[in-house]
Amino acid sequence: MPRMIYDYTKSVLERVSFDPVLFVKELKKAIRNLLPYEVEQLKKWLQFFTSEHPELKQCLSVVS
Repeated sequence: MPRMIYDYTKSVLERVSFDPVLFVKELKKAIRNLLPYEVEQLKKWLQFFTSEHPELKQCLSVVS
């Protein structure tokens, strides 16, 4: 079940990546809802994802 939540979180973040403000809002929700090891996985995924979307680089400070 937790893996499904993690995958859903990634899909939501991908869908809202057009708006950095909305992206940060969803990212904060994800951090509250995911387990600690899933947050670590999400950090790694964000490093990759934001390399393709440089306008979202400042959002990485939310998970630091």
